[in-house]
Amino acid sequence: MAELPVPELPATLSHCSGRFTISTLLGTEEGGWGPYAATEGAGCDSAHPTHLSSSTLCTRTFGYNTVDVVPAYEHYANSKGVGDARKGRPSLADLHSILKPDPGRLHAPVSSPQRSNGLPEAGLEEVTGEPGRAPVPDPVRFGWVKGVMIRCMLNIWGVILYLRLPWITAQAGIALTWLIILMSVTVTTITGFSLSAISTNGKVKSGGTYFLISRSLGPELGGSIGLIFAFANAVAVAMHTVGFAETVRDLLQEHNSLIVDPTNDIRIIGVVTVTVLLGISLAGMEWEAKAQTLFFLVILVSFINYLVGTVIPATAEKQAKGFFSYRADIFAQNFVPNWRGPEGSFFGLFSIFFPSATGILAGANISGDLKDPAVAIPKGTLMAIFWTTVSYLVLSATIGACVVRDASGSLNDSVAVGSVGCEGLACSFGWNFTACAQQQSCRYGLSNYYQSMSMVSGFGPLITAGIFGATLSSALACLVSAPKVFQCLCRDQLYPLIGFFGKGYGRNSEPIRGYMLTYVIAVGFILIAELNAIAPIISNFFLCSYALINFSCFHASITNSPGWRPSFRYYSKWAALFGAAVSVVIMFLLPWWAALIAFGIVIFLLGYVLYKKPDVNWGSSMQASSYNMALNYSVGLSEVDEHIKNYRQGWLGTCLVLTGPPNFRPALVDFVGTFTKNLSLMLCGNVLIGPRKQKMPESRLTADGHTKWLTKRKIKAFYTDVVAEDLRSGVQMLIQAAGLGKMRPNILVLGYKRNWRTASPQSLEDYVGILHDAFDFKYGVCLMRMKEGLNVSRVMQAHADSATLASEQQASTIFQSEQGKKTIDIYWLFDDGGLTLLIPYLLGRKKRWGKCKIRVFVGGQINRMDEERKATPKLTRTPFPGTIRLSSSIKRFDDLIAPFRLNDGFKDEATVNEMRQGCPWKISDEEVDKNRAKSLRQVRLNEILLDYSRDAALIAITLPIGRKGRCPSSLYMAWLETLSQDLRPPVILTRGNQENVLTFYCQ
Repeated sequence: MAELPVPELPATLSHCSGRFTISTLLGTEEGGWGPYAATEGAGCDSAHPTHLSSSTLCTRTFGYNTVDVVPAYEHYANSKGVGDARKGRPSLADLHSILKPDPGRLHAPVSSPQRSNGLPEAGLEEVTGEPGRAPVPDPVRFGWVKGVMIRCMLNIWGVILYLRLPWITAQAGIALTWLIILMSVTVTTITGFSLSAISTNGKVKSGGTYFLISRSLGPELGGSIGLIFAFANAVAVAMHTVGFAETVRDLLQEHNSLIVDPTNDIRIIGVVTVTVLLGISLAGMEWEAKAQTLFFLVILVSFINYLVGTVIPATAEKQAKGFFSYRADIFAQNFVPNWRGPEGSFFGLFSIFFPSATGILAGANISGDLKDPAVAIPKGTLMAIFWTTVSYLVLSATIGACVVRDASGSLNDSVAVGSVGCEGLACSFGWNFTACAQQQSCRYGLSNYYQSMSMVSGFGPLITAGIFGATLSSALACLVSAPKVFQCLCRDQLYPLIGFFGKGYGRNSEPIRGYMLTYVIAVGFILIAELNAIAPIISNFFLCSYALINFSCFHASITNSPGWRPSFRYYSKWAALFGAAVSVVIMFLLPWWAALIAFGIVIFLLGYVLYKKPDVNWGSSMQASSYNMALNYSVGLSEVDEHIKNYRQGWLGTCLVLTGPPNFRPALVDFVGTFTKNLSLMLCGNVLIGPRKQKMPESRLTADGHTKWLTKRKIKAFYTDVVAEDLRSGVQMLIQAAGLGKMRPNILVLGYKRNWRTASPQSLEDYVGILHDAFDFKYGVCLMRMKEGLNVSRVMQAHADSATLASEQQASTIFQSEQGKKTIDIYWLFDDGGLTLLIPYLLGRKKRWGKCKIRVFVGGQINRMDEERKATPKLTRTPFPGTIRLSSSIKRFDDLIAPFRLNDGFKDEATVNEMRQGCPWKISDEEVDKNRAKSLRQVRLNEILLDYSRDAALIAITLPIGRKGRCPSSLYMAWLETLSQDLRPPVILTRGNQENVLTFYCQ
């Protein structure tokens, strides 16, 4: 097989990626590659060349054939589309195991020298397209200036800059206006730092703020932020469009050319304008970018025109409207506030101004159209914040130093300086505006005239053009941002009924349906036709978004989320927390009802995702937080002294349930899950018997299916499996290794072995040996027997895939149904610490078993019954029967053990040992005789159970213990069989580890 051509590259190729500098080692000669020159016999893989180990750059780099591959970016980034062939590193089995090459199972590690060394894909991987068809052009991509900075500046420079900032300066004064500006900028700057951290946390695709947050911090926070931010941008389209329409209305009003009336004219002009903007957006990102560049140039020219106008000596017409060029006394008067009207308060004005600082996410929202989002978003966003902040501060200071608050606009109000009866600062400049100021009927001045910038400028129409550029560019940016964010959210299907809007069209996958939805929302708010009413609504939603962004970053930082590794050096988790707190405080200082609505929506969206748990796995700071909390509490348990009130079986510790595949024994799972729910931990253990090489793939394949089955059944449990040569050794592994710290299991729950008489003798030995092992490790044991058996695997489709069965088959059991007014009968025969009593008691507290009466039977002598009942008043509900009859059940027991007897005729011990060599389960005549009383006890107890508990819902009995090495396994199983046979209700044989799990004292 011919080798791939390798381009001539320097020996060491370096490039920087985030915080890491990556150097690529390449050889210099065909035969000897520097320090990795091939030697005779080198290369353990070269003996069997395959498609994996030849014709790769690895051969040329290291001097020998190997299936191993060098590091490549594509191995760590989910950059392939759906359906694309996944190419990456070989699996550990490919490297570690002796496997035959299988082209259908293994992927080619690297197919081009460029990819092998982390360089851009080229050459052989390029798609040439079908013959006769023109190649698909590349999508439009922007850099940090055009794609982020200009876009953010245009979105920040909006209607507020031209139409409301002079008015805010008149109301709040220059000092408090600067405070409003700096407060807003503080929030947006901290949010910009958090956004920069998120954008440098991994591969950034389309979807903007929603994609950044959902992929970095999880769907819970990302989904709520995405939906709120998309809606806020849709409403912002209306706000900027209303600002544009208001300016056009004022121009028409000055020329007495109103269409209908002032309010309806805003509605008409606004709807027509947003329709035109929709057409520009639908034309594609390239046309939209050209329009934004044109708007940016117009705004710069208008701003320069304004600054030039402030130094030009004022004409009589401008002086009549309150403009007198730079004057120190005008600056001093406008430096302090002069509140007027219903909005005349600091936070009332803040709510109106804040939307002008909220355009910082405009660049991030087109992340899919950026060349390098990780560089462009931080750099462009922070530069945009800086320059727009400077422009706001300069504008408020300059216009506050040039224009008085009240002016009539009439040339007839000109008077001589110092005239009698003239009040106000304008009198010293030769103008008497006293009358209109006292009557509050002045039409001009900073406090009354929204078009003050146009009046001050050198050429008024340029300011009008600037207003058009600022409002239309901001509206256009929001009109583009909202659908792109919403489209990504719809495609992820976190919320129902919105998938319709996720479809994209064209080479840039334009969200046409999202554009139409945004258009409808914008038109609805345009009909309000009042800028000061729309702005506070947007302020709360944007503040809510910023609070969530900052809190998300802080949360990811303090939880040490493994997916949170931003390379942005200026990010601080405490600054993010401060930004989140300030945003929330400001929200409630604005219209509080709007803040409550915003938080109500966020809580609903967050709760919905947490409840539904969508089938996505992006990593989540919420999951990381849960893990860290669980880890801290688990480690903290190591410092807690054991006590029956707070640990071990006192609150039931942890149950290790030998379910095998959980869906095969649903009754056992439901039984334990009923009394462990919200009380203790449950582990479902499965022993895969067979060679490790065969069973390990099965373990990996089925584990997720079993976990999904438990989740679907609403059982709070963990599934764990082990591979072992036989059942007993596998259970020993689980007993010793399952659990964590003090949350290790202390109760072993398993099913009764119904086929013990027909099963192989070794399996019988293993089963009883498991019980002995549990007692050796100080476990409590709970053994469950049901008349119809526990294993339901026979009724399942034998040909179905086990993983499918694990996630779909849900057999019903008695523990899922209402029990009614039956009884739970507890036969507490021996003092085992109280576990026999505790488990049925906990079961009876559940709703389905709540109507059952608990009866406790305690053994004792007849002449001491009254005394013992008084000694245990809390436990004894029904006396243990004093008379027990014998029956043919004794013969039945003898027949049960007959096949397992040695029939040694009481020979000496050496002879007996020789006879039972290789069959330790056999029962000698001496053992039958020694254990006769214990055997009769099981017979008698079964008769009592049949008499008293035939109609019970559940029977709980203290499990008898057979001495290890003294009681053959067949005899022990005969006892259990005799004790629990012919009983209709489920029987629970329980034995604690002889340590207290009950307490009746307060100390």
